[in-house]
Amino acid sequence: MSKESSFDIVSKVDLSEVNNAIQTALKEIENRFDFKGTKSKITLEKEELVLVSDDDFKLGQVKDILISKLVKREVPIKNLDYGKVEPASGGTVRQRVKLVQGIDKENAKKINNIIKDAGLKVKTQIQDDQIRVTGKSKDELQQIIIAIRESDLPLDVQFINYR
Repeated sequence: MSKESSFDIVSKVDLSEVNNAIQTALKEIENRFDFKGTKSKITLEKEELVLVSDDDFKLGQVKDILISKLVKREVPIKNLDYGKVEPASGGTVRQRVKLVQGIDKENAKKINNIIKDAGLKVKTQIQDDQIRVTGKSKDELQQIIIAIRESDLPLDVQFINYR
């Protein structure tokens, strides 16, 4: 009887990398000529980014700067959930951006369907906000990873604890 192999599918955002991206984005905003004298800022509150600027156009520029810094730090931008732009104090506008951590039930079902459609002999188990995939063949597990990477999921997933 062969030993079963497994891996976990998770969706996590490294908050230290997000913090580093915020710092570099704030430096760029501080040094850019078109942002001189504006009230633009980015803050991280728990697992939510708060973008503030003078108007919608400047807010869009702040968002673009932040996204470019997040991409450089390899933070998955698929895991950003943008709230609506709302008026804030001092004639500014604010937008909250939630950092999605973990796999919700709806996306877990989508991932399970992708695994079932692959037609391989593996078992899946949803554990809170992650999915464990077990199977006898490591080759089949590799095929599952490829199938999930090729699918168009609304969030970024990572594969950990491969044994």
